[in-house]
Amino acid sequence: MKFNVPALLLALVLAGPAFAAKIPDPPAIDARSWVLMDYASGEVLAEKNGDARAEPASITKVLLSYIVYDEIKKGRIKWTDEVLISEKAWRQGKDSSESRMFLNIGSKVKLEDLVHGIVIQSGNDASVAVAEHLAGSEDAFAELMNQYAQKLGMKNSHFTNAPGLPDPDHYSTPHDLAILGRALIRDFPEDYKVYAQREFLYNGIKQGNRNILLDMDRGADGIKTGHTSSAGFCLLSSVKREDRRLIAAVMGTPSMKYRAQASLELMNWGFRFFENAAMFGPDKPLATVRVWKGAEPQLAVGAQSMSLLLPRGGKDTIQVKTQVNEPVLAPVALNQTLGSIEVSVEGKVVRKLPLVALKEVPAGSLFQRLSDQVRMWIAN
Repeated sequence: MKFNVPALLLALVLAGPAFAAKIPDPPAIDARSWVLMDYASGEVLAEKNGDARAEPASITKVLLSYIVYDEIKKGRIKWTDEVLISEKAWRQGKDSSESRMFLNIGSKVKLEDLVHGIVIQSGNDASVAVAEHLAGSEDAFAELMNQYAQKLGMKNSHFTNAPGLPDPDHYSTPHDLAILGRALIRDFPEDYKVYAQREFLYNGIKQGNRNILLDMDRGADGIKTGHTSSAGFCLLSSVKREDRRLIAAVMGTPSMKYRAQASLELMNWGFRFFENAAMFGPDKPLATVRVWKGAEPQLAVGAQSMSLLLPRGGKDTIQVKTQVNEPVLAPVALNQTLGSIEVSVEGKVVRKLPLVALKEVPAGSLFQRLSDQVRMWIAN
């Protein structure tokens, strides 16, 4: 197994034995590859072959749904759109055991129902129908998928079809899939709620969600299963406990039950041995600095919101050092860089950030500017 330790955590482990002794190796699960990611920071807690190509199978449909949500947000399509079911869409899975919604050829189905069928039932027929509705053809939609993947930072992925059918040129990696899952939850938190739905009834047929992790952990709320004979059993999952969330992408396990059990073991390990420290933000000034020649003489400074991933107990050792590039002269724009910040844990610098203005300060009146200029001459 390759146990990858993020750079920030590596700095803490090297700082001394106190933290290293608290972090055992992650569970030794039977999977070809996997990644465990912290949602808040995007840091990878651990991984096995995290950047190795893997067949995403039906996890592909997460990208499909992301595109639908984004197109709706942009006003290009609506939930009430009536989608025509083509012969190609109708034939998906008809002669095999592939998952489908059992759509009728030539019928028109609301986009909202199709997306439910994609997310909950993993319908291949619904996937092709939606792809054709959004891009005219499945091939054109594949091009759109690759454009979205690049924008999301999925650098080692390529897609050729909407349902996730086997194809040598259709691939992703556990790391890329975790990035996709994080983006889905971050960008469309309300739409994401459908991933926790246990079953969906359409055309008189009730089908259940294949993600049995939803019943194994009350904090599990998604994301998507995948399976083909060549891919094995795969699961992109997310679990939230209190104010923390972890994402796991587990690829190539031997069974449906085991992919959920393996994901749960990774989640338990991550929640047990790591914690997040939410820091900074527009409502959390670090200091107040003197502003010269401005409409106001004082300005609150700080940093953009961020989250640090730490071994358990690491919060108590955080130290923040600020440096201001003086003098600060008006006008000052919101978020203008005015200095630097160093964040240290156990005496080791783990993050460097710009120190920014938390509000704008316009130039003062002519009298204020002249008065401050005299004061600066005297001070110097």
